Amino acid sequence: MTTDNQASSHKQHINDVKLSILDLAPVVVGATPADALRNSLDLAQHAERWGYHRYWVAEHHNMPGIASSATSVVIGYLASGTNTIRLGSGGIMLPNHAPLVIAEQFGTLESLYPGRIDLGLGRAPGSDRRTSLALRKDLNSGEDFPELLAELRAYFDTSATSYHAPVRAVPGEGLNIPIYLLGSSDFSARLAGRLGLPFAFASHFSPDYTRIALETYRSSFQPSDTLKEPHVIVGVNAVVADTDEEAACLGTTMQQQFLNIIRGTTGLVQPPADMEGKWTDRERAGVEQTLKAAVNGSPETVRGQLESFIAQTQADEVIITSMIYDHQARLHSYELIAQLAGKA
Repeated sequence: MTTDNQASSHKQHINDVKLSILDLAPVVVGATPADALRNSLDLAQHAERWGYHRYWVAEHHNMPGIASSATSVVIGYLASGTNTIRLGSGGIMLPNHAPLVIAEQFGTLESLYPGRIDLGLGRAPGSDRRTSLALRKDLNSGEDFPELLAELRAYFDTSATSYHAPVRAVPGEGLNIPIYLLGSSDFSARLAGRLGLPFAFASHFSPDYTRIALETYRSSFQPSDTLKEPHVIVGVNAVVADTDEEAACLGTTMQQQFLNIIRGTTGLVQPPADMEGKWTDRERAGVEQTLKAAVNGSPETVRGQLESFIAQTQADEVIITSMIYDHQARLHSYELIAQLAGKA
């Protein structure tokens, strides 16, 4: 299985990397999951025109503000309404599923939309403890992720699943579906390096571990039939508007989302708000720490922020997520980023 890895020299400019989108299909106050999914398709269609490389959706559960829980189904919906952009998972939380089911689902997607499907895999539950129990029936910590991954990969490998194998993934076996490991610590970084797989790191919510995870991945990387050199994708929260002031206002939606996470609460995506009085000093510090790798501002402000981040991480690809309340403002944010890279 090959990926679209491309080795490059020292990276410090936005046009040195591929730009992609990570979408959570946000359900905003006053809207429904159906609205959110239609907006995701609209964004994917625009992203295709603007030259974004790939469009991933993430598996989360029991979260009223996120509509991408049935991730494979959403990918099929987005793929049916686009033509060239790569679609995939960012990611499928593999311990929630039987590997055979994921092999069949993504085998089906690849059969319907050949050459466009990515399979990004994570080991977290994507939800709270009670929901994890409903999904998994046991609360293992994801330590069996390497074994689950090996089982999944075997279903695609015809040398491992011969036509006489007792269990086969149909569709699935023999298909070239690129696998990416996702992580927010060094566990999957080390595993991706050892297996010679591309690695995507969740800098958008785990910025403090970015450096150590990327160093671990690169230092442990062993070339494989899949990949000859390390391939790094980093996640970035981004809110871009015509002015710094407008972007700061739009960014309060994302601040409220992370404030809810700190408080252990869930809800619909909130409109922009004056944050004064909404949080304690401690909560504000926690949100700002989590979002310290986020970019926010006018195009020129964000150019500097993004290029500093690219230079620090030497990522091959930046995958951008934008939790913006108004759909048109979210479209505009992604368009402005594409323009910075000379794409839109």
